[in-house]
Amino acid sequence: MLNLKGIHHIAIIASNYQQSRHFYCEILGLQLLNETYRAERQSWKADLALDGRYVIELFSFPDAPPRISYPEACGLRHLAFAVEDLEQAIQCLTSHHIECEPIRIDPITDKAFTFFSDPDGLPLEFYQDGLDDVE
Repeated sequence: MLNLKGIHHIAIIASNYQQSRHFYCEILGLQLLNETYRAERQSWKADLALDGRYVIELFSFPDAPPRISYPEACGLRHLAFAVEDLEQAIQCLTSHHIECEPIRIDPITDKAFTFFSDPDGLPLEFYQDGLDDVE
């Protein structure tokens, strides 16, 4: 059996690197650890952290094909972030003209959550105080 230690990172390919970098760093508040332009690939790569922990690789590639990203499409469904105050998180996104779906309640945990999208339509979720549920 494998001895997995956790999830190391999530890789995201952006259609507009600067717009997505702004979204993940300036709006969601992830920290930029490192940023590299790879000339041979005509590609940017940013290493982003949450609370000092490396979590997202943000890439750009020329002419990357679009992907279906509805929450119920096959493949990766969405990326969820735990938040302490869901209402405050929604207000922050709204102030940046980012729409959120109506708040739902998880019938199993009774925790509140909402979905929204990154600049490329990747489905993202804010989950109220979700860390208690995974530890």
